[in-house]
Amino acid sequence: MKTWFHSWRAAIRIARRDAWRSKGRSALVLAMIALPILGVSALDLTYRSSELSPAERLERTIGAADARFRDAQVGGVPIFQDPTGEMSTPAKDYEDGPWPSGPTDVAKTIPAGATVLTDALGSAKLTTTHGLLGAEVRELKASDPIAHGIMTLLEGRFPEKSDEVMATSHFLETSGLSIGSTLSARNFDRPYRIVGSYELPDSLTTDQVNALPGAFLAPYAKAVEKAGLPAPDTSVTYLVRKSGGFTWNSVKEINAKGVSVVSRAVVLDPPAASEVPLNQKDGWGGDGAGPGPGAAELASLATVVGLAMLEICLLAGPAFAVGARRSRRQLGLVGANGGARSHIRAIVLSGGLVIGVAAAVIGIVLAVVLTLALQPVLEDTMSQRFGAFDVRPLELLGIALLAVLTGLLAAIVPAVTASRQTVLASLTGRRGIRRSSRVLPLIGLTALLVGGAIALFGSMFSEQVTLVAAGSALAELGVVAMTPALVGLFGRTGRWLPLSPRLALRDAVRNRGRTAPAVAAVLAAVAGTVAVTTYMAGREAQNRAGYEATLPYGVASVFVQEEGGRDVPAVREAVQRNFPVDVRADVGRISVGKPGCPPWGGEGCGRYEVVVPPANECPLYATVPGGGDASEKYTPEQRRKLLTEDWRCKDSASSGMYVSDGGLLIGDAKLLQVLGVDDPATVKALADGRIVAFNRALVGKDGTVGIKQITDIAAADKASEEGRPVPGEVSSLPAYLVPGDKKTYGLQALMTPATAKAAGLSTVPLGLYVSTDRLPDSEQRQKLDSDLAKLGGNVEVHLEEGFVNDYGIVLLSLVVFAGLVTIGAAGIATGLAQADAEADLRTLAAVGAPPRVRRTLSGFQCGVVAAMGVILGSAAGLLPAIGLRLTEEREQIRAYEQSFAEGWNTDLTPPDLPIVIPWETLAGLIVAVPLGAALLAALVTRSRGALARRAVT
Repeated sequence: MKTWFHSWRAAIRIARRDAWRSKGRSALVLAMIALPILGVSALDLTYRSSELSPAERLERTIGAADARFRDAQVGGVPIFQDPTGEMSTPAKDYEDGPWPSGPTDVAKTIPAGATVLTDALGSAKLTTTHGLLGAEVRELKASDPIAHGIMTLLEGRFPEKSDEVMATSHFLETSGLSIGSTLSARNFDRPYRIVGSYELPDSLTTDQVNALPGAFLAPYAKAVEKAGLPAPDTSVTYLVRKSGGFTWNSVKEINAKGVSVVSRAVVLDPPAASEVPLNQKDGWGGDGAGPGPGAAELASLATVVGLAMLEICLLAGPAFAVGARRSRRQLGLVGANGGARSHIRAIVLSGGLVIGVAAAVIGIVLAVVLTLALQPVLEDTMSQRFGAFDVRPLELLGIALLAVLTGLLAAIVPAVTASRQTVLASLTGRRGIRRSSRVLPLIGLTALLVGGAIALFGSMFSEQVTLVAAGSALAELGVVAMTPALVGLFGRTGRWLPLSPRLALRDAVRNRGRTAPAVAAVLAAVAGTVAVTTYMAGREAQNRAGYEATLPYGVASVFVQEEGGRDVPAVREAVQRNFPVDVRADVGRISVGKPGCPPWGGEGCGRYEVVVPPANECPLYATVPGGGDASEKYTPEQRRKLLTEDWRCKDSASSGMYVSDGGLLIGDAKLLQVLGVDDPATVKALADGRIVAFNRALVGKDGTVGIKQITDIAAADKASEEGRPVPGEVSSLPAYLVPGDKKTYGLQALMTPATAKAAGLSTVPLGLYVSTDRLPDSEQRQKLDSDLAKLGGNVEVHLEEGFVNDYGIVLLSLVVFAGLVTIGAAGIATGLAQADAEADLRTLAAVGAPPRVRRTLSGFQCGVVAAMGVILGSAAGLLPAIGLRLTEEREQIRAYEQSFAEGWNTDLTPPDLPIVIPWETLAGLIVAVPLGAALLAALVTRSRGALARRAVT
């Protein structure tokens, strides 16, 4: 034991001295190992620090309270909830009856003697220096000790009066306001003074204003209703402090009254799963979350880590090899003085150990320092504050061991090679005759065939993507193992090359110990890039073929659904000012109830329906008395026949973007012009006061279209649940059915404002459609977005610009990455080749070779390594991409056949997933990257070598 310890201590000292002497080589290998360690360690520190403990999360959600009470909005019926209070559902099953809904008096469920703090949340359009900004309005007495931790005061003070507010820092930054400024809201002329700035630790980008309870939301709601608009929704929760807190039994008692509870005691000490009634309900027990996904994620992570370690080992291995070769005299002296081969292996392995330990220490220390220094930036990026800075020593130790293991693995092959050299060859500097292993290529060929078979089976006969990935990874490892033999095959092409490339290729083949790892490193990087680019090129072609325009090219639609279209005039002006408008078509919608009612209804608001006559209704979607699914009485074959042959069930003009309920808009002939409908008869019918219909299912036998105005939403919902006709007043309008199958992009019916008024229908502005002279550029779009943002509302803008490839920048990034790895690996191999071939270069100079030969030879050496790696990597990368595409195609065909068999698919064309080879990317990798690597190596190589001293004999 003592001998083993002392021999390894001596080996480590020798390796440390050699690493210090060769600072450039050591720094290169250290950087290759330390950079991934730095990234992984920083990611671990960031993730762990942002992962809040239960106590930290409670402080941000309920402050110092013992619980937060929330109305479950189920009309007070008993509920079941999870221990965290995030999920709840009625205790009783309501499959055959209407789902309970409605408010509950939460205050009555709070125990007597408890301290209560209300927390109300609403929204408003607040005035800013730029215009209006939609923001949350919160009423919480933040200065109360119970609320401590929910908000972090940054500057100023908490509100103390009813006319004072404080705002989040993000709101102040966005609005241009500051402490001391005043703000108000649209339809609300009461001013409020900003007295403080705060932030929400869990949501740093939230625009929110805080006032005292009752100071803003109630008077604002009255002012909005006075203006004829529906009052905004407000949610109220209750922060409760009570001696002894709330146990799980207490929470279940409160749940029986329809109130959910977030209890500090329960969250910190949750009950067993068997004691949670929610877990006993079907679909709520979490039984479906088995170990499968976790195992798959773990396997994927292990594969990524393994491939990354392989890449580093392939890049760092040649550097250890050249270090061992430069130290061969020293290693020979060790052998001459009685050292065994194990001692020589230990010395070379110690080089990997020293570099690995140094990389681990430097990487982890830099990760800690950088994470601490960049913590504010990371928090802003994640939009939340860290909890405690969480350092997990065991996790960091595991990451450090990965670095040490990587260093050792990179030094294994050089260590074995150095130990096989005889003492005489080491002392004299002779390389000897080294035969390539015949076993390794056979192992690689076996792995290639087995991996290819697994990937083929996964893509053709199985739906497991992991099989394709595993088989492809095994096949790639097989190609890596075959690299020395493949390099030898490349050498046979040298007979047709000029002198310099022939010398470079011969040198690469004769020194496969340094060439093969570099070629394999390039192969691995290029294979991954080619696989991803091939897969994404196929996805792009598929998306392009399946793309369906929502509007004619160059046409924009701008809709305002809020407040009865109050902001539509300002929106029209902004669009006209910023876009190159050719034709503008103003559109509106039908409104039922108050003028400011939104389309989806609300308090005091109704809705409308475009009536489909029973004779025109698809039998599969017909209303069934008493409720139920009408399609259940048909067989799959009957459903498929109805969907493919019955015009009532086919998709027609209903396809396209959503414009309004029933696809009905209020407009004029300009809208037809913008949408490309140039039928004169349609224009005339619209002018004659008829409603123009593009979907024949809407037109009855009497040639009219019915529009039902529904004023009682609750009665309508109940009737729908029971399968009865929805009560409402129906207005029948004469219609004109547009012949043919016009593409109207979601528009199913159109009538003029005069026609709607004559029918007794109230209308409000909705927005506009515009056709453009040319597609607006980025600057024009940004200006429009800026002008619309000042209105503070939700403005829906869509500009049809055709199919846009979202993968272009990703593909470019991958190609750049592969190019950098290729140049780096080829550069390392070239540097080793120059170190090995210095004597040959001196000989060339001595026999009269011009100085440029050194540059030319260096460039071709680098280019040869890069070319071999790129060619092999391009071939290896196609297998996983093709396999994944075939697997996806089988999955989609199976889903299509199942849907078609059930009669739910009207598309007669089966899915087609094209396999597209990215020839431009391959050309760039195969031609441009090796050429660039060669030119770069030639430029950085000196024409003349350093003067050498003569050996003294």
